[in-house]
Amino acid sequence: MEYQITNNPSFSCVEVSLPVGESIVSEAGAMAWKDGHVRAETASRGGVLQGLKRKLLAGESFFQNTWTAEGRPGAITLAPGSCGDIQHADLDGEILLEKSAFLAASEEVTVDSSFNGFKGLFNEGFFVLRCSGRGDLFFNSYGAMECVELDGGDYLVDNGYAVAWDASLDYKVTRSAKVRSFLFSEQLLLRFSGRGRLWVQSRSPRVFAGWVHPFRRVKRDRD
Repeated sequence: MEYQITNNPSFSCVEVSLPVGESIVSEAGAMAWKDGHVRAETASRGGVLQGLKRKLLAGESFFQNTWTAEGRPGAITLAPGSCGDIQHADLDGEILLEKSAFLAASEEVTVDSSFNGFKGLFNEGFFVLRCSGRGDLFFNSYGAMECVELDGGDYLVDNGYAVAWDASLDYKVTRSAKVRSFLFSEQLLLRFSGRGRLWVQSRSPRVFAGWVHPFRRVKRDRD
């Protein structure tokens, strides 16, 4: 499989060239354009239970599309729903993604939802996508993406800015009572430690929602 990420970091898409018989699995709705030699098969990868876990727990699609080059090599371009960057990882092990970051992967890569809890907090949970196996993995961000190499120290990230991280990193979710969001709830922070890669994004959907909130259209009651 050969690929090229274009139009990054604001409106990224990934152009994938597939040899005959090779496939790539994408999130539903990710196909932007393709040639006629790439055929699609839509199914719930991993069965109904795994599809429901992705849908109900992590907010991903129940179905995923498998794109295969048939008869001759083919090409397909994939694009995420949000404006932002795309990152490729040569996966050999496990990478955790925030729940809306998955774009596409080789067939050999398993994508499943994972509940990690808040480790000490109550009445809330933290769901991520666990990507495991060996192959190509593509994930997307909201805004530009940056990879941070952790070498044993601690690193603190607002929950809305974390995109992906190596499973070798330990992390816990904490609250910051001193910093409150536009809805007056406590800020959630991820504290990472250990050695591995951490991908962060330059914009937060939650912060953007807070910026848009005062401009929302409000329905007025008629006298």
